[in-house]
Amino acid sequence: MNSMSVTEKDRQKAKKCLECPVCRKAREAQKGFLFWFVKTIEGGLCPYCRAYEKVYGKRAHEPMK
Repeated sequence: MNSMSVTEKDRQKAKKCLECPVCRKAREAQKGFLFWFVKTIEGGLCPYCRAYEKVYGKRAHEPMK
């Protein structure tokens, strides 16, 4: 099995990241404390942010559009 394949659990975690008020605000504003915070912690600490990147191919702080 490919280690980069997206599982249902990854999709569920990515959905949590989409619903997270901190990550959502960082994606919308693209500046400020929350943006910096999400950009700093997403890869190292938050499993939801890592799943978001795996599922959507974007970092959690990058805009959706």
